[in-house]
Amino acid sequence: MVPLIRSRQQVVVAPVDPSKLEVGDIVLARVAGTVHLHLVSSVDPARKRVQISNNRGRVNGWTSRDRVFGICVSVDGAPRSGAVGKTLAADSNAPS
Repeated sequence: MVPLIRSRQQVVVAPVDPSKLEVGDIVLARVAGTVHLHLVSSVDPARKRVQISNNRGRVNGWTSRDRVFGICVSVDGAPRSGAVGKTLAADSNAPS
């Protein structure tokens, strides 16, 4: 994921509300039986899926929202602003 995430950088991943994902989010997703960080390159809300890619332009394919487990909220302690309001914890803390 260089330059977004370099080898050995510490990342924090939080459970995500997949319906809030947008292009440019970094997500933890299962593809072909393995779980990796991927870049969201397209969103298909009607079919409840996201297209995941690497940051060099290679598209890995589409995956359903139920295979997206989390969103990267920080890299080496620096928050990723795009993750704000997309975590399940954010929804549970919201006033009713």
